[in-house]
Amino acid sequence: MQPQYQMGYDRAITVFSPDGRLYQVEYAREAVKRGTTAVGLKCSEGVVLIVDKRVTSRLLEPASIEKIFKIDTHIGVASSGLVGDARSLVDRARVEAQINRVSYNESIDVETLAKKLCDHMQIYTQFGGARPYGTALLIAGISDGEGRLFETDPSGTLLEYRATGIGTGRPAVMQVFEEEYREDADFSEAISLGIKALHAATEGKLDVSAIEIGVVSIEKGEFRKMERDEVQTYVEKFDESVPSE
Repeated sequence: MQPQYQMGYDRAITVFSPDGRLYQVEYAREAVKRGTTAVGLKCSEGVVLIVDKRVTSRLLEPASIEKIFKIDTHIGVASSGLVGDARSLVDRARVEAQINRVSYNESIDVETLAKKLCDHMQIYTQFGGARPYGTALLIAGISDGEGRLFETDPSGTLLEYRATGIGTGRPAVMQVFEEEYREDADFSEAISLGIKALHAATEGKLDVSAIEIGVVSIEKGEFRKMERDEVQTYVEKFDESVPSE
């Protein structure tokens, strides 16, 4: 049963509660919190994105679950929350990247793209007849020879991080990063730390078929998703480092 002060204030996105809250936006954040865990880390060689896809049935083809997307040659995103909402934002991001390329004959700046997406998400918190996006994105890319990592929120808030996580396991991920993150780590060390954070977030129930890794390299200036055998190599390396009970 709803508290008396809340009743009616969560019926429409345009109505503030007396204590200054938009309940529909907060409900959208809850959808993100219930989503699969995704982590992002900046390192000396670029930016790493790792996602736990959470395969719920042995009959499901893991490859059909996509949580990391390539936006442009130098930008990739990881999502948590409603997959359909994430796909819609990914399509919009790809269009924005191509418009910039056609208009200015150059690739779009990572921060510019992140702000455009957040401006679009924020619009859906202002008007009736629509709902906020129930998804959060980690946007990783290279700008001016530097790795950038941004986190979006259903409210349209944009924050830049050195390392962060979204989804159901965020508190456990952030605790690992607070204690062990290093900016001078290379790709291998950053991926190992990211897998360790996911391991903590999933309470040790990690499956190689359920992990997706994307990296954007400063040297090459491009984003790519790792093949299954590459991912397996990193997971096995991590498994060997974990002491058996």
